[in-house]
Amino acid sequence: MNQTSALRVQGALPARKAKTPVSFSTRRRIVLAAGGAGLAMALAAPAMAAEDQVNNEIVVTATKREQTLQQVPVAVTVTTADVINRAKIRDIKDLTSVVPSLRVSEHQSSAQTDFLIRGFGNGANNAGIEPSVGVFIDGVYRSRSAAQIADFPDVKRVEVLRGPQSTLFGKNASAGVVSISTMEPQFKPGGSAEVSYGNYNALVVKGMYTTPLSDTVAVSVAGGYNRRDGFAHDGATGSSTNNRNRWFARGQLLWAPDNGPRVRIIADYSQINETCCAVVNLLSSSSTAAIQAVGGKVNPPSNPYGDVYNNFPSTNRIRDYGFSAQIDHEIHGVKLTSITAYRHNTNYNNQDSDFTSADLLGQNSANVRINTFTQELRATAKLGERVNLLLGAYYFNEKINQTGALLYGSQMRSYADLLIRGASANTLNVASLEGTFGTLQGNPAKYTGQFFKQGTGLSEAYHLANEAISIFGQMDWKIAPRVTLTGGLNYTRDNKHYSTGVVSSDVFSGIDLNAMRTAATNAGIAQTIGGLLSVPGGFASPAQIAAFAGANPTAYNSVVTGVSNQTAQLLALRALQFMPPFLNVPNAVEPGRTNDGNLSFTARVAYEASKHMNFYASIGTGFKASSINLSRDSRPALSDAAAIAASGLATTNLRYGGRFARPEKSTVYEVGMKANWSVATLNFAAFYQSIKDFQSNIFTGIGFDLLNADKESVYGFEFEGSVRPTSELTLAAAVTYLVPKYNRFTNSSFGDISGARPAGIAPISTTMSATWDKPIGGEQHIILRGNWHYESPVQNQDGMPGFITKNPLTGAIISYQTGLDAARPFKRTVSEIDASATWQLSKKFELSVWGRNLTDNRYITVIFDSPAQSGSISGYVNTPRTFGLAALAKF
Repeated sequence: MNQTSALRVQGALPARKAKTPVSFSTRRRIVLAAGGAGLAMALAAPAMAAEDQVNNEIVVTATKREQTLQQVPVAVTVTTADVINRAKIRDIKDLTSVVPSLRVSEHQSSAQTDFLIRGFGNGANNAGIEPSVGVFIDGVYRSRSAAQIADFPDVKRVEVLRGPQSTLFGKNASAGVVSISTMEPQFKPGGSAEVSYGNYNALVVKGMYTTPLSDTVAVSVAGGYNRRDGFAHDGATGSSTNNRNRWFARGQLLWAPDNGPRVRIIADYSQINETCCAVVNLLSSSSTAAIQAVGGKVNPPSNPYGDVYNNFPSTNRIRDYGFSAQIDHEIHGVKLTSITAYRHNTNYNNQDSDFTSADLLGQNSANVRINTFTQELRATAKLGERVNLLLGAYYFNEKINQTGALLYGSQMRSYADLLIRGASANTLNVASLEGTFGTLQGNPAKYTGQFFKQGTGLSEAYHLANEAISIFGQMDWKIAPRVTLTGGLNYTRDNKHYSTGVVSSDVFSGIDLNAMRTAATNAGIAQTIGGLLSVPGGFASPAQIAAFAGANPTAYNSVVTGVSNQTAQLLALRALQFMPPFLNVPNAVEPGRTNDGNLSFTARVAYEASKHMNFYASIGTGFKASSINLSRDSRPALSDAAAIAASGLATTNLRYGGRFARPEKSTVYEVGMKANWSVATLNFAAFYQSIKDFQSNIFTGIGFDLLNADKESVYGFEFEGSVRPTSELTLAAAVTYLVPKYNRFTNSSFGDISGARPAGIAPISTTMSATWDKPIGGEQHIILRGNWHYESPVQNQDGMPGFITKNPLTGAIISYQTGLDAARPFKRTVSEIDASATWQLSKKFELSVWGRNLTDNRYITVIFDSPAQSGSISGYVNTPRTFGLAALAKF
């Protein structure tokens, strides 16, 4: 369910000029409430932070009762607006540095970002795959990563909810939730403006203004611009990559009468136009030598953080806009919430996907258009003094249309020629293959100049329509003064219809090499025996061959063996059949639709041991519906092979894999403790979490395999604590310990890897911070903040558990290792220090100097098989040291 709204500020309305003022208790509170994107969040939902924090307490009402963050029995991390400002967090990706259970990584474009919580997550690189971690902005679900990239303008708080959240969030949160809330319009004029300038010519300008229009209506506007030169120099084009160039605008209207419905309307628009993302060579092979032989350049593996090489800059253009309307109204003690939202996202990217200066792949483009409509209704009520109840329904409707192309460049033919020569001891080449294959089919000129021809490849078109509805409810029952039971159910029905329109013009990939080998072997035998018999024309007839075999069996067997060994070289060329003919769907065997239903539940008991400490134990389940493979690697399931053959649908070189992945179903068992002693806080959770049929999307060097891992699990613990030894100093620490495992994964791209440890998930992630706020007279303060984020060494491979060595041409596995070995080069260790120093001249103005990754800790975020370069390994680089100055004014 796509609900974030129960996490929304409500209860205490913004103060007005007239009317009765809002009352406050001795401890000033702002109550989070029924407003956000989902009925599903009002009762016992994961807690969201409030706007104010007093006596080291954050007040929340996730269960429709006032509670502190420490009292709410859910694993949740809250990042406040003050931390975001001090740490100079600019977008969702930067959150990793302050939330160790969250990992955010950017891949081949600005629109491809993965979110992982407790090691679980997916969704990038394929528009047909919904993420396992749901991202919500102002209560509205952002279904794809291209729509999730957001700078932080008037942000109020960010909540990271860990573990399955499907009871209240439905099908979009099988691994967790990231929820971002912005400030509502206020009934007192005010605003802020910030300007920051840093290295790489980085400029960030953002601001917001709010004002009342009447006693019941207030509005706000916010906007920002973020630009930066790229930090990776392209040695071929002379330009730079990994730059920033994005802007946004947002407007809000709040109608909040003393009596009657409360309405919040939000409209936003944003654009991104960037060059991303830098890819470097980490392991060279004979493919690398072939690239250099045709005049291409690639960085040496010994210098992964120097120049990158492309023959054209990658293009990333994203346009995202939408609106939402939230209505809250109370009738006879029942609080009603309606949230209506529409979003449109367009994402165009074109990339030099061979990541070299050679023109091998001249185009790899995708134009994705996503339209999403959501409607949520929620009702919450308190039954007596002990029971809180929530009931709701949610509707989701989304349409995705994608077109694109993957085409060969001008040097692909020369490159392939070198690979073929090298693999055949110079007995084969592109031109000879064209002549041989044409001759075997009766026309020697049939294929002349057609293999690996510039401009040939794939033209692509995909369509997906998704409709889903959820019905949910949750109840809190205080069975004793200090004991509360929580139970919740969610039933989701999800339907998808999809179609493909992919056409291959790659002539070589359309050749049946098995048939060609058979024909070539027969022709070779006939020619060899014809020469031995001095047959006119050179080729022996079948009768002559049979007679020779009968009279000279030993010589005949020798001829057959010799010719067969020579023609066997043809089968090794399958590795160069990158884009074979495509079997489109729907067809007579594959209907092009999925229909999933699921019942998720939550059960929890919470015990308040004292006013300072409480405990909880819970079990919950999660669900993510089937994902559709909207890519050139969309292939029929192996189980459909017989039916496809019987229907005459099988295409040449038809490969089998996955059109779609079955639904994910997750389960978490968790116990936790939360404590607050005024000067110190402590939150602890221990858990075991598993996902059945985890939707694995693994890059193979040519494309992505969408597969179901039978079962993946993780156990571990999370600790968050803070202490305030003096009124000026606050120390905080957070630690996440994870032990992930593929319990069973029999059909991975690399065979049965059951029992292996998934790559890229650090066993230990930790964040430590210190903030010193020193008054220096009047309203002036000096505020120093430092933050250290560390991730222990981990094998860094795209979804695979070990380092794989392959044959340079065939891609066959030569060796396969698991575990972590100091001799293996592809390990990632993160150790980043961020800091800021602020001179607050008054409550209205401050100056800051800041830095992120101050020690310039460089590492590779993700590694993968180099496209069209079997045996080579490539990877994405992290962001180097950045620093700058900032000025913030409030008015």
